Amino acid sequence: MEKIVFNPDEGEPVELFVLEQTMIGGVNYILVTDSEEDDGEAFIMRDVSSPEDSEAVYEPVEDDTELEAVADVFAKMLDDVDLI
Repeated sequence: MEKIVFNPDEGEPVELFVLEQTMIGGVNYILVTDSEEDDGEAFIMRDVSSPEDSEAVYEPVEDDTELEAVADVFAKMLDDVDLI
């Protein structure tokens, strides 16, 4: 599993593990978890990078409609994972 470091505007950096990624409507999304081994908390993040960024910039998806739509796509991609 690929590990990334999420650096929130406030707080300490957090290591997250990428479970899956997809592109919807030209936007890249990743499904990440905070635990590589246990049942961890999952987050859906959207790529908000600009073309001149040297690294990808992600932010958590907070819009309920968008979150539900993307979660449905990830749920179909990962049959053995329950997204709540």
